[in-house]
Amino acid sequence: MKVLVAVKRVIDYNVRVRISEDHSDVDLAHAKMAMNPFCEIALEEAVRLKEQGIASEVVAVSIGPKSAQEQLRAAMALGADRALHLEHETALDSLHVAKLLAKLAEEEQPGLVLLGKQSIDSDNNQTAQMLAALMGTGQATYASEVRIEGESVTVTREIDGGLQTLALQLPAVISADLRLNEPRFARLPDIMKAKKRPIESREASSLGIDLTPRVRTLHVDYPAERQPGVRVASVDELVDRLKNEAGVL
Repeated sequence: MKVLVAVKRVIDYNVRVRISEDHSDVDLAHAKMAMNPFCEIALEEAVRLKEQGIASEVVAVSIGPKSAQEQLRAAMALGADRALHLEHETALDSLHVAKLLAKLAEEEQPGLVLLGKQSIDSDNNQTAQMLAALMGTGQATYASEVRIEGESVTVTREIDGGLQTLALQLPAVISADLRLNEPRFARLPDIMKAKKRPIESREASSLGIDLTPRVRTLHVDYPAERQPGVRVASVDELVDRLKNEAGVL
């Protein structure tokens, strides 16, 4: 079974995000970039399926500027067999990404498509759901456990107050949650080998999808700063503050 894994290039989660002077977007100049952490979990699950003899091939896919090939090489260093790059210099809407991945799925015919549940830059949490609808397959989002037996897959999802278990027929689309696994670190020899391996690259527009933006960012701003806490001397003072300052009583 072939497993297709979507890998997104995002700003490193350890970096303090800066906003451009005109507040039109996040300032990515000189920012350290990395693989989206949830995509890394999805990739780790695909590699583990291969190590268990369930998957025969793991194909990593990334859509974005030429620099996104860095994340594809990282994916190969972590265990992906092949890397596909759809080059597109400007940001794409979630629906565009889902349509492009659906086109690739038509060509590659994977038994399973794994994605991160969301990317840490846009936080949309849309692509996996849209992709499943476009492919006409079952979907399971927020997966914390994946078990494949024959032509079916059982997925455990964490929901409010408990766990939900779903059974799907393959092919299917699954998005990875934080507790699905703990991604491995790439070994230096694998990193060096990945630098020499070929990446199949082509223009995203060559797949015949209308990539005209439907969503426009109007303004980007920092979150409001949290006010420092106040230590009160007595319960009476606490009640008085809650009544007269916070207005919650």
